[in-house]
Amino acid sequence: VQLQASGGGLVQAGGSLRLSCAASGRSFSSYAMGWFRQGPGKERELVAAISWSGGSTYYEDRVRGRVTISRDNVKNMVYLQMNSLKPEDTAVYYCAAGEANAPIVVVIRGQVEVWGQGTLVTVSS
Repeated sequence: VQLQASGGGLVQAGGSLRLSCAASGRSFSSYAMGWFRQGPGKERELVAAISWSGGSTYYEDRVRGRVTISRDNVKNMVYLQMNSLKPEDTAVYYCAAGEANAPIVVVIRGQVEVWGQGTLVTVSS
């Protein structure tokens, strides 16, 4: 599978953005997926993850309640809806695929098989 992220941009604090990740490959629906981010001077961290079916989701504590991850296995897309954005959400956001046929916990552990290119989100105060 190959991944292409989009939707980043500049937004004011309190605003919203929706990131999209387009996946190519017939086996997309067998992958748990995740969104990670890397802020300035920081290590890459998990933001949210979703199981292959979409039935299970996971959110990092600092974004829980403000972010929603979803997927469309027909369109081969993964989304990250981000609301109430804060300056500390500024980062390059990456979509990622876990190991084929593996559960969501694989992505939560950072065991990523495929990384997409990043999309920059800048939140101004």
